[in-house]
Amino acid sequence: MSKIIHLSDLHHGYDGALKSLEELIDRLVFHKKPAKDYAIVITGDLVHNGNHSELHTQVKVQLERLEAEGFPVLVVPGNHDYGNGILGNENLVDTFKRTFFGTESVRYPKLDFHNDIAFMGLDSTAEELHWYDRLWAEGELGDRQLIRLERMLERDDVRQAKWRVVYLHHHPFHPRPFHQLKDSEKLGEVLRTCGCTIHAVLFGHNHDGQVWNGHWGIPRVYDGGASLGKGGKPSPLRVIDLSLPPHRDYDMG
Repeated sequence: MSKIIHLSDLHHGYDGALKSLEELIDRLVFHKKPAKDYAIVITGDLVHNGNHSELHTQVKVQLERLEAEGFPVLVVPGNHDYGNGILGNENLVDTFKRTFFGTESVRYPKLDFHNDIAFMGLDSTAEELHWYDRLWAEGELGDRQLIRLERMLERDDVRQAKWRVVYLHHHPFHPRPFHQLKDSEKLGEVLRTCGCTIHAVLFGHNHDGQVWNGHWGIPRVYDGGASLGKGGKPSPLRVIDLSLPPHRDYDMG
């Protein structure tokens, strides 16, 4: 099967989000069966303030409920996972990896295969944690990560996958002051010239929940909104079936 449930910007730690997360997990476990037909992709900001390590641990416990039911769960970090959302802390990079991947040795892009889908997860925050640019909520992939992505898209196993999905936290082409992905044009160039079809790009950060299909020539381009409805923002909970046209994707509501 070729189904994805796209979640983003859970912001656990913000105004009762844990109860909402527990209820969301209950809904997924109850309604989405068989679990192996789906992959759950979470595009960052799992917690509201990554300086409080217990928040990530609590989210991990909830995600383990999904994994116990048979759902593959794929995550990438957002700016709030590495600090308070405005001020980042590079020490939290390894903390995030240990919590969600069980090892600090993970490198991005993180490549996973499920149901003939090649998932490539990017870290759009780590290059913004240097002393001179760790303020604000901007993102940057960095040349090294982009080169690795370019090489990954040349791999035989990636090219032979039926579908290819790229996911990251920062919105790649709708800049806002102090919230932009600085090297979005470089990312777009890699995806446009890779010589293989990119079937979806998934992201969050802006909490808009909007659809940008067709940008960069990619049929599915989705902002995941804020899945727990932080501050009344859109929470689309999209269910994506790559085997069907994009207009058949739907919102769990």
